[in-house]
Amino acid sequence: MKTSILLCGVGGQGILLAAKVIGAAAAAAGFPVVANETHGMAQRGGCVKAQVKFGEKSTGPLIAEGEADVLASMECIEALRWAHFLKPGGLAAVSLHRVVPVTVSSGAAIYPSDAEDRLARTFPNLVAMNCDAEATAMGNARLANSILVGMLSRALPSIPDEAWREAFRTSVKPAFLQANLDAFDRGARFQSQKLQPSAPSDA
Repeated sequence: MKTSILLCGVGGQGILLAAKVIGAAAAAAGFPVVANETHGMAQRGGCVKAQVKFGEKSTGPLIAEGEADVLASMECIEALRWAHFLKPGGLAAVSLHRVVPVTVSSGAAIYPSDAEDRLARTFPNLVAMNCDAEATAMGNARLANSILVGMLSRALPSIPDEAWREAFRTSVKPAFLQANLDAFDRGARFQSQKLQPSAPSDA
């Protein structure tokens, strides 16, 4: 049995570190792991995608459309952009943070005002919270990715808690370790915001 996880977001949100932690946790739990990352114009806020597969028969790192067990996104619209990779019934763990791209700030495009409604309609199995707001409340907005990892950890019961902690110990500098562990715990404990799609308009 294998588990496939697609992580997405924009440059600077710590997607690659989150993928590293997930892979390290799976390895610490004794699973074979393969991973892949793609980032386009990441330093300018471009999209970043990482793929992690672990378990038996995890041959290549790429995840085909409709085969991800978990879609984890640090940004609302990025979750919708990659929704077609999630298998039916798969978990979407999404931060409700919004990153306004240059195309929107320049007036060339419009950021959807109904992003949360679209998430609720797109993902029947959805856990969501604003990880950036939670991280800011902890005093460090850069902890948002570790909160997201905590959220999705609940969907991966085959990885025990100690394996997650070992993964953080090997992936994060000692000076930042405790803060990241606290953020992970916050994500794992948090009662997800339940998004309900709005009623269809009669118009």
